[in-house]
Amino acid sequence: MSWFLLVLAGVFETGFAVLLKQSHSFTRLWPTVGFAVCALVSFALLNLALRHLEVGPAYATWTGIGAAGTALVGIAFLGESASVVKLVSIGLVLVGVVGLNLSGVTG
Repeated sequence: MSWFLLVLAGVFETGFAVLLKQSHSFTRLWPTVGFAVCALVSFALLNLALRHLEVGPAYATWTGIGAAGTALVGIAFLGESASVVKLVSIGLVLVGVVGLNLSGVTG
């Protein structure tokens, strides 16, 4: 259950990062509200997951999902550029998170 909460927290992190951009420096109401809701939910889920997971691998997983997810949403929906280097780099972030988790995380 902790891993499910952590992955869900990472998805909400993706949401708050994308909505932060869409808020245009907090000048657009609904993206700003969405950002705040996603941020609060993301941190709350991370907090719940940390009750049973080691902080290092859990935090890396949370930020890795957020970073990779945000980059992929930017490419898929926001017209950001996609290059081989960018896609390989996203893959390397995910490989690093998996490697950190295989290094002995419990939960």
